[in-house]
Amino acid sequence: MSQNLPIAGIALALCQYAFAQAPSDTAAPLRLTLQDALERAQKYSQQTLTANITALLARQDTVQAKAALLPSVNGLSQYIYTQSNGTATGIFVPNDGVHIYNDQALVHADLYSPVKRADYHKAIAAEAAARAKADLATRGLIGTVMQDYYSMAVANRKLHNAELSVADAEKFLDITDKQEKGGEVAHSDTNKARIQLNDRRRDVQDAQLALDKARIGFAVLLFPDYQSNFTVVDDLDTLANLPAYPEIQAMGGKSNPDIRAAQATVLQQDYERRSARAEMLPALSLDYFFGLSANQFAIHDPEGHNLLGSVVQAQVTVPLWTWGAARSKVKAADLKLQQAKNDLSFTQRNLLSALDGFYREANVARTQLASLRQSLDDSRQYLDLTMLRYQAGEVSVLEVVDAQNGARDARNGLDDGLVRYRVAVGNLQTLTGAF
Repeated sequence: MSQNLPIAGIALALCQYAFAQAPSDTAAPLRLTLQDALERAQKYSQQTLTANITALLARQDTVQAKAALLPSVNGLSQYIYTQSNGTATGIFVPNDGVHIYNDQALVHADLYSPVKRADYHKAIAAEAAARAKADLATRGLIGTVMQDYYSMAVANRKLHNAELSVADAEKFLDITDKQEKGGEVAHSDTNKARIQLNDRRRDVQDAQLALDKARIGFAVLLFPDYQSNFTVVDDLDTLANLPAYPEIQAMGGKSNPDIRAAQATVLQQDYERRSARAEMLPALSLDYFFGLSANQFAIHDPEGHNLLGSVVQAQVTVPLWTWGAARSKVKAADLKLQQAKNDLSFTQRNLLSALDGFYREANVARTQLASLRQSLDDSRQYLDLTMLRYQAGEVSVLEVVDAQNGARDARNGLDDGLVRYRVAVGNLQTLTGAF
C-alpha cells in the first residue's frame, strides 16, 4: 500500500497541472488561420526547436574550432617545496631548491597545424549542414501543419454533413411513419427508415470524435501547454494557385534545404579526410613564458640579479610510426566521403521524383474537384426525386436509403477532394518553399 502512495501523488500532481493549464470551457475558442497555425508551430514544434538548437550547437563547435587556431594565454602561480637535506637543491635535485616560486604568463601558438585547420573548415561545413537541416525542419513543418489543419477543417465539415444526413433520415422516417399509418407502405419500410436514422446518428458521434481527436493532436504543435479550446478558419473553398511544372522545378532546385544539407555534408567529409591526412604531417608550435621561476618570490635575488624574465621554446612534432592507424583513418574518411556523395546523388534524384509525384497529385486533385461538385449536385437532385417517387409509390425504401447514402458520400467526397488538393500543395511547398 505504501508503495502506491508516491505513484498516486505523481498522478494527482499531473492532474492538477493539466487542470491548471486547460482553458475554461466557457471561454471563447481561439480562432486560427493557416498562417497563425504555421507561426505557432514554428515557435513550439519540437521538431523545429530541436533542429534550431542543433544548429546553434554546431555554431559553437565552429567558434571553438576557430579559437583552437589562435594563440592561447594562461597564467600560472605555483609554489613547490622540496625537503631539505643540507644541499642547495634539496632531496630532489631537479627541483633546484627547497623553495621554488613560479608566477608566469604562458603563451602557446600552433604555427603550423594542418589538422586543426582542417577541423575548423569541417566545423564550418557541419554548421552549414545543421542550418540547412533546420530550414528543412521548418519546411517539413508546412506539410505537417497543413495536414493537421485541414484534417481538423474537414472533420468539422464531416460533422456538419453527418448532421445533414440525420436530418434527411428523420424526414424519411416521418414520411414512412405517416404512410404506414395511412396503409400505403409496410411496417418494414418504417423499420428500415429507423435503422437508417440510428446509423446516421452514430455517424454524428463518430464525426464528433474525429473532430475532437484532430483538435487534440493538432494542439501539440500549436501551444506550449495542453489546451484544445481553439478552432480553425475553414478556407477549403479558397483554392491556392498551382504554378506550371517548369516553375515548380525551378523553385525546387533553388536553395533546396535537402540539397544544401547533402552538399554541406560532402564538404564536411572532405575536410574530415584532409584532417586524417594531416595527422601524418609535421606540426610546429611555439611557447612563450614570461614571469618568475626562482627560489625567492622577488624580482631580484639577494645579489641583485634579475629574476623576472622570459623563455621561448619551439617544437616540431613528426609522426613516424602509428601501426597503420593513420592510414586507416584516411581510408575511413575516404569511405565516408564516398557515402556522402552517394547520399547527395540520391537526394537530387529523390527531389526530382518527389516534385514530379507531388505535382501530379496536386494537379489530379484539382482537376477532380469539378466532377466531385457535379456529383454532389446530382446526388442532391437524385435524393429529392427519389423521395418524391417514394411518396408516389414508384420506388422501394431501399432506393431511398441508397440515395441518402449516395448524398452523404458525395458531400464527404467533395470535402476529401478539397483536403487532398490542399495537402498535395503543402507537400510541394516543403520542397519549393511557399508559392
